[in-house]
Amino acid sequence: MRTGSEPVTARSALRARLWLCAWGVVWTVFGTVAFVLIGHPGWAAACAALWLVVMIDLTLVLRHIRQGPHYQPGHDVPPYRPPDDPP
Repeated sequence: MRTGSEPVTARSALRARLWLCAWGVVWTVFGTVAFVLIGHPGWAAACAALWLVVMIDLTLVLRHIRQGPHYQPGHDVPPYRPPDDPP
């Protein structure tokens, strides 16, 4: 049910995703380098593939952050009526 205050009180988790991506980049690069150095190419490839996924996610998160806020209905838009309960 919508109360009408969502555009005012809504918060995005993009900053949290940004920091989780940064943490993921650190660990996947560390894992890739470590597994290459100890001679486990399969695990190094798995870490490198995960690093690619994290970098794609990081790129998308930064793109969304740079886009800024999107349209939100103003105060003149009334809240949705709650659905009627069936009898």
